[in-house]
Amino acid sequence: MSTVHAQIEIDAPMQRVWETVMDPGRLKDWVTIHRSVRNVSEKPLRKGSTMDQVLHIRGVSFHVHWMLTDVSSPQRAEWEGQGPAHSVARIRYELSGDGEGPTRFDYMNEFHMPGGRVGNMASRVIVGAASEREAQNSLARLKALLEHG
Repeated sequence: MSTVHAQIEIDAPMQRVWETVMDPGRLKDWVTIHRSVRNVSEKPLRKGSTMDQVLHIRGVSFHVHWMLTDVSSPQRAEWEGQGPAHSVARIRYELSGDGEGPTRFDYMNEFHMPGGRVGNMASRVIVGAASEREAQNSLARLKALLEHG
């Protein structure tokens, strides 16, 4: 298992941050490895909502089918994804603050490759520091979008 945790403080109201991160159509505006999204279920998103996303990292594009498994607006959302070769991912967004801003955005991503220990070791080698770097870059883009965009 590979785990990435990143956080950032955004000078924007919590509801505005929430609406941006929970809008699949806005992923292109802040997620650096995002390429496309389709088959988004009804809006507003709620527990059980799904979407299909194409991501691109280290020269490779791959498809992930996401399901929103936990949501408590505007503080918390958790997505579970099924990727290539039976890989599994979990992404969690947690927002905190007084509501008016600034808002702290905590991002966590767990990625499980199939193949037990060997798969997990391969995941660290293949994805490695790129996941951490891309998470930090994505949060910086989100901050710029909401503070200056």
